[in-house]
Amino acid sequence: MLLAVDIGNTHMVIGVYTGPKLRCHWRVKTDKGSTVDELAATFHTLFTMEGLRFNDISDTIISSVVPTMQSAWAAFATRYLNTVPLMVGSDTVQTGMPVLIDNPAEIGADRLVNAVAAYARFKCALIVVDFGTAITWDCVSASGEYLGGAIAPGMSIAMEALGSRTAKLPQVDISTPPTAAIGTNTVAAIKSGILFGYGGMVDGLIRRLREQMTPELPQTVATGGMAALIAPYTTSIDQVDAMLTLNGLQLLHERNT
Repeated sequence: MLLAVDIGNTHMVIGVYTGPKLRCHWRVKTDKGSTVDELAATFHTLFTMEGLRFNDISDTIISSVVPTMQSAWAAFATRYLNTVPLMVGSDTVQTGMPVLIDNPAEIGADRLVNAVAAYARFKCALIVVDFGTAITWDCVSASGEYLGGAIAPGMSIAMEALGSRTAKLPQVDISTPPTAAIGTNTVAAIKSGILFGYGGMVDGLIRRLREQMTPELPQTVATGGMAALIAPYTTSIDQVDAMLTLNGLQLLHERNT
């Protein structure tokens, strides 16, 4: 079995694959101070809940935007799983996707994995939007080249800033939607600003990216922890694929073994 690990700034998404099939997956809070043994204790419990053992894992692939967690996970994969992990972003991992940006080494591992996974699935020009701690837009040509994209602060960052940098605005749960764009109380106004506001920003940026990619007609795929929440407030997202990054890791492992 393959253990695929996507380490983000806020959450880690981990999946176990049997061949191309996702057997189980977890979303766990990223603790940048976690030690190798703490990772082992956490995942021993999660594995046991799914009827898995560490020695069921034969291969590991890791994508990370958190350097300290990357080293801890590499050590965990080596010591406890007895595997030699593939690290996305290293010279040893071949993606099969030309990267046409000024400095290809700058691209986040998760962004490249998303682009590879989306192109493998749809085989067309694409804009991949990942709703995580940051929101990223990644553009792929019809011939499968990574063109670049855009980055903006995510919704959780915006809400934290409202709560911490203002004297009277409360922290708000946006999982329950606003009833209208015009909020008639403070909570409703914040929900409107975040959900309708970010939906409008996503649509506006996708429109500009599509104009620059003309004459290609890119499809838009959304992923990330908040993708399903924000998608109803946009008009430009064609597909939502919550497992896009994990499936991209499985695909990259397949290509490199």
